[in-house]
Amino acid sequence: MVNTIRFHPIADEALATQTPSPAKSIWAACKAPLLGVSLSRVQGIVGTLAGIASIAGAAFSVVEFARPANTGGLVAIVQAAGSHRSVSDATVEVLTTENALVATLTPDATGRVTHELTEGTYVVRVSHPRYAADVRRVHVMPRQTVEVRASLRAGSSSPIERAVKNGVSAVRKALRF
Repeated sequence: MVNTIRFHPIADEALATQTPSPAKSIWAACKAPLLGVSLSRVQGIVGTLAGIASIAGAAFSVVEFARPANTGGLVAIVQAAGSHRSVSDATVEVLTTENALVATLTPDATGRVTHELTEGTYVVRVSHPRYAADVRRVHVMPRQTVEVRASLRAGSSSPIERAVKNGVSAVRKALRF
């Protein structure tokens, strides 16, 4: 005895007019470009992309070793003491411990300046005509970055102006006015 299955013509038309589910349509869209590509070709593409990623990673790690072994970085951030606003027109001087000038730098619009230095101890002097100078002693280590945050306070960094101001203050105190 053979069982046969019969389909109802109206039900078959209803099934044929239904829209496919989103999962089926996404699979169909992804499967269509892959139909003509062999497995060996897909493996070749994946292998090539993996090789490119490997070479790029190796090149990126070699960049660190391209920097000389005895140098480090100096980052100075110059701000006004009360408001923490950046002071971009300040002067950052890097000096040796014997006061020999190594570099004179000007901060960018954010008040930041960077410079590469050989290993050693340096004096960093930050000055501006409207602010008192800020002097720091830093030690630069190989392949490391030293950060100096200079908070400039109101006053003058000029020794002549300070001498005149101190002289005027002394005269006022002596004459009591």
